[in-house]
Amino acid sequence: MGGSLAYHSGLAAEESVASHYVAAGHDIAARRWRSKAGEIDLIARKDGNVIFVEVKKSRDFDSAARMLRARQIARIYASAEAFLAGEPKGLDSPARFDVALVNGRGEISIIENAICA
Repeated sequence: MGGSLAYHSGLAAEESVASHYVAAGHDIAARRWRSKAGEIDLIARKDGNVIFVEVKKSRDFDSAARMLRARQIARIYASAEAFLAGEPKGLDSPARFDVALVNGRGEISIIENAICA
């Protein structure tokens, strides 16, 4: 997939995932939130919890899941720490890390608490 096409495909996947979370009663707090450590695709809130969402798109769910690497997970944690530092409860804020997989047909599979420390 070409760079521009991949970029726009990724944006479309993130938008679909955001709509999925909104439909499930979440508020979207941020999209493509950046810190010095890196970027988090989506940050949602529900029932006092902060949910950090990494979106991965590929031809099938297995291929999408394999795209998440240890180095990226470390950046997600570091970015989440920076985000939580600005929350009222700071690093004691209830939070989880989800991975949203999007296949070539646009179907979404959410894995809650997928990234664990």
